Amino acid sequence: MDVLSAELISCGESRKFNEELAETFDSWRDGVLSAGPQASLVKKNQQLDPSSEVSRRICLSIKEKLLTNPLVQAFSIPRRIHSMMLSKYEPGDGYGWHVDNPFTSYGRRDLSFTVFLSDPDAYEGGRLEIQGIQSSESYRPSMGDVVVYSSASIHRVTTVEEGVRYACVGWIESYVKSAEDRQLLFSLNAGAKALLAKYGRSDELDLVFQAYTNAMRRLSS
Repeated sequence: MDVLSAELISCGESRKFNEELAETFDSWRDGVLSAGPQASLVKKNQQLDPSSEVSRRICLSIKEKLLTNPLVQAFSIPRRIHSMMLSKYEPGDGYGWHVDNPFTSYGRRDLSFTVFLSDPDAYEGGRLEIQGIQSSESYRPSMGDVVVYSSASIHRVTTVEEGVRYACVGWIESYVKSAEDRQLLFSLNAGAKALLAKYGRSDELDLVFQAYTNAMRRLSS
């Protein structure tokens, strides 16, 4: 499955974002407004007005961290990160099984991401579930962690039963459109860097990095 779960934001900064969102009362909108015809039938949450000062500042900070995180970079090979939104799920809210639209006016949606801004002990439910061929994987990571996954996958947010779940969601247009090609490049890059760390530079390893670079050149669009 084309999924990455990684630390992105410190607990302290995540807690600060969480507190700011909890103190924002007048800029939340019905999440259905940003959903397509099919997804709107199963979506129940609130999203912060993207033009608000709080939304712009938090989303910009998270975007900068995504663009400088080595794991996210290697996994997604981002051309652009776009359409970021801050969401709030209260008791009874959830987002049923759906697939994201393939593109927006801001770019193609190759990968989706969710940054979990709430402490998992502060709410019940609210799991991100991603459907595979035979089973689904469930994610409810630590505060500040990001889950990046294929936008082509069917996924949902289970109903929040207690507390409030804050998150930042958005999409990545990758230089490499194919999920299979991205996984190949990710494995090649990870293996080469591990060999470099263990054994140091060598002429043979230079050839591996050359192969990775030229594969990236061939597979990018």
